[in-house]
Amino acid sequence: MLNRLDLTKFKCFDLLKLPIAPLTLLSGSNASGKSSVLQALVLLHQTMRDYEWSERLMLNGESLNLGTVTDVVDKINGRQSFEIGISFHDDYFQWGFEGERSDMSMLVNYFSANKQHYKDNNILRYLVPADANDIAIPLINFLTRMTYITAERVGPREVYALHDCHNTFSVGPTGENAVSVLHFGRDEKVIEGLEIKGIPPTRLRQVEARMQTFFPGCGLMVQQIPNVNAVTLGIRTSPDTDFHRPINVGFGLTQVFPILVAALSADKGDIILVENPEVHLHPAGQAHMGQFLAEVANAGVQVIVESHSDHILNGIRRSVKEKRIAPEQVAIHFFRQRSMDAEQVHSPQLDQCGNIDAWPEGFFDQFDKDMNFFAGWGK
Repeated sequence: MLNRLDLTKFKCFDLLKLPIAPLTLLSGSNASGKSSVLQALVLLHQTMRDYEWSERLMLNGESLNLGTVTDVVDKINGRQSFEIGISFHDDYFQWGFEGERSDMSMLVNYFSANKQHYKDNNILRYLVPADANDIAIPLINFLTRMTYITAERVGPREVYALHDCHNTFSVGPTGENAVSVLHFGRDEKVIEGLEIKGIPPTRLRQVEARMQTFFPGCGLMVQQIPNVNAVTLGIRTSPDTDFHRPINVGFGLTQVFPILVAALSADKGDIILVENPEVHLHPAGQAHMGQFLAEVANAGVQVIVESHSDHILNGIRRSVKEKRIAPEQVAIHFFRQRSMDAEQVHSPQLDQCGNIDAWPEGFFDQFDKDMNFFAGWGK
């Protein structure tokens, strides 16, 4: 499990040491660094997965396009390099990357594992020198299997591309592979702790059952088009109706769908990064999503979620109070824009009743501010 992420001179951070729990919620104002935390991990992931023999960190790829070195190095204190450090289980790994400011990739300047430095001129595999590869294999597998789902997920489609099941292991950053992953893995069993009792433990039936917890009466039908590398997704909203094309059932269903497929396709020890899981969801659905993500984390799949939704937060808090996840398994981080007057990241703590020990200014407090305004108590 990932225990801490350290960033030095990366984007808006001069130095960040961020504790990571089985379930980590990133919140805060826009442009305050939440996405940068996820992007640091995704940069390692896409380079290891798509460019395994590269000597360089790839800033642009299928998962993420960040531009040039100028775009990713801290503009206040940085120059031409940054560092990423990861505490993983009982080990600590750190990379230093450097490049010309106009470069679209960065050279691995150094790699260290448990304070032992490795540096050679050989071709790197998985961003790790050959003589350090063995010690880093668990971390490499962890990062390579990472699932990253962006806020900009694909909407309803007439057909969905069918990808080689031997090369497609995740739903993809926009959820573009979700139907394909569900189709090929329809008979795979979901991990213990995530199955809904009384439902066949296979991926297709469990995804359908989970969809019903968000959208009562929902049914799924996945069919391959003969002689074409494509599948169709049929959705119904009541057992009394036929299956509809996704465009006729609303955006909310197709936005939740890849998150559920990703979670129910994961193995224990995997990690899922999700941006704004609340998109196109009713407030009750958002709260239920917070509870579902807590359940996923409690089952052994690490989850890092970026959200602006107080309903997501409250869903997590309810899960703590209902003892579906322990408070020490949850980390909450509130990001502010960089300032000399305040800490950039504040980390409120949860107790066993789901109570939060401190509510910094701007931390999910807009509802209270608005109610005070209507009551004549504030501006």
